[in-house]
Amino acid sequence: MVDIDYYFSLISPYAYLGHAAVLEAAQASGARLVYKPVRIFELFAANGGLPLGQRAPARQRYRLYELQRAREQRALPLNLTPKFFPVDPGLADRCAIALVEGGADPAAYMDAAFRAIWAHDQDLADRDTVARLLRDHGHDAEATIAAAETAEVAARYQDYTAQAIAADLPGLPGYVLRGEPFWGQDRVEALREALLSARAPYRIDDGGRAS
Repeated sequence: MVDIDYYFSLISPYAYLGHAAVLEAAQASGARLVYKPVRIFELFAANGGLPLGQRAPARQRYRLYELQRAREQRALPLNLTPKFFPVDPGLADRCAIALVEGGADPAAYMDAAFRAIWAHDQDLADRDTVARLLRDHGHDAEATIAAAETAEVAARYQDYTAQAIAADLPGLPGYVLRGEPFWGQDRVEALREALLSARAPYRIDDGGRAS
């Protein structure tokens, strides 16, 4: 079985927009998603991205066009100006790690967490909100949150961030297949094609020339 490293943060609208599509691409190809939440602002700092409020006004405005096009393409509800954004997604992200560590599939919880921000104006930094999302999808909220607050899960979160930086991902979501990075929800179709064709991954040699 082929693995896809799936880098995301639950605060990212683009990760939300690509979530169902990458699940479907993995299912169609028989690949396995390896869920790797990332400290998004550290990724930005390392690989040249900027938090939304620090981007040039033209880039902030253009983002709103892109989000509208993407929500129509993906047929998903998305509030362009959610009430609780930006907030710290750390606990919610770490709960996804804790679920995987406990042998659970985090996909449905992730979808609900994405929608909590981007469709339902809920505060994903609020512990009670995260607990409710976990319970709503059949998970033990108290045990999952307790696990998410351990040093071991915090270290895993940091390690995944370092992996995303090393993979040359400028932002999220990021999908890495056999060492080849795909950045953005609008690259899910390219990822799907690579999976179904079983082509060799593209590489960049030390001289900076794409092979």
